[in-house]
Amino acid sequence: MSTTHTAPAISVRSGRSSRRGSLRTFGAALRAMLVATVVLGVGYPLLVTAIGQSVLSWQANGSMITDSKGATVGSALLGQNFTDSKGNPLRQYFQPRPSAAGKGYDGTASGGSNLGPNNPTLVKQIDANRAAIAAFNGVDPSQVPPDALTASGSGLDPDISVAYALLQVDRVAQARGLSTSAVHSLVESNVLPRDLGFLGEPRVNVLKLNLALDALK
Repeated sequence: MSTTHTAPAISVRSGRSSRRGSLRTFGAALRAMLVATVVLGVGYPLLVTAIGQSVLSWQANGSMITDSKGATVGSALLGQNFTDSKGNPLRQYFQPRPSAAGKGYDGTASGGSNLGPNNPTLVKQIDANRAAIAAFNGVDPSQVPPDALTASGSGLDPDISVAYALLQVDRVAQARGLSTSAVHSLVESNVLPRDLGFLGEPRVNVLKLNLALDALK
């Protein structure tokens, strides 16, 4: 009497099927990865870049601002100081708000002072700023607006309030030998409205205003 054992053959076929299934799964995963790499790693960035360069090229390239000679002098998104070699503010230019980024408007050290409103150091700084700005512009300390006294959260804010721009008109006009009305009109013509008509407050971009000031005859 003889018996037939078929279990080993079934086991071999099962093993081969398992390997083929693993290979198919691996192949499908590899193909999915390659497709995702091409579509998301190459195609999508190229598409976004093409749209940005064709529709919003100025914004996509950093919102750079050029002077009358075509030289790049800064970005509309980043503030900068208008000071002499010793760090003193120039009387013939509109001045930005204070900056806590590095030594002032340092893009590699963006950030606020992190001092709370009741911090004695901040209170002292505000009082010092108020006195210095009032003296520099020849106005009463009570006229100095809040944005002239404190830094923005990033320390790189390129804009100032309309009130702070107007506060500086007399000083700039006198330093340049221009009429107050001419400089006042220049400020008014450079006021930016609220975003979307209701977000934020009207403001003035300091760099753009100073470039317009240099072009004023």
